[in-house]
Amino acid sequence: MKKILSAISVLIVALITPGLIWAESEGPQASVELLLSEIRQINLGETEKHSQLALSMLNVSEISKKALGKYWAKRSNSEREKFQVLLGEMFVHVAFPSSAKFFAELALVYGKTNKKNQKVVVPLTVVHKKEGEVGIDFHMIQAAGKWQVVDVVLDGASMRNNLRSKFYKTIKKKGFDKLILIMEKKLKTKKN
Repeated sequence: MKKILSAISVLIVALITPGLIWAESEGPQASVELLLSEIRQINLGETEKHSQLALSMLNVSEISKKALGKYWAKRSNSEREKFQVLLGEMFVHVAFPSSAKFFAELALVYGKTNKKNQKVVVPLTVVHKKEGEVGIDFHMIQAAGKWQVVDVVLDGASMRNNLRSKFYKTIKKKGFDKLILIMEKKLKTKKN
């Protein structure tokens, strides 16, 4: 009887432990770790697979909305959708390959995760041969049951705000349609 109870105890622990480990690994820092792991693997092969996994860890909808700012409400649903798709492709074909080179062999030191209202900030410090010590904050929200990045702040410079500044300048001078054409042209160049 003792052997049966012991075996049942071991089985229960074996069934519960992976669930606990999985639950802990699904936190904001674990999501950033997975994102960076996928990005680091982009230049090593299976680029499309790793790029798509990395892209799924970004909340492209929220990034698009914030990056277009005041121009978001002025766009039709189809224009918004097209912009989101293009921005996602820009991450896959422009940002991720360049980030893969940047993060290739850096030591990553995570700081204490901070929660601010519905957002969480995962701080990271890396030491880069040319850049020295670089601080990176991953701003995240929980959507559809998983943590997703909505902004990356590199030594105080916000990715989302930099994008917004560039998009505003183009829209103000040339219009939204020209912004779309510029994004499509850049993607075509990167894909070839």
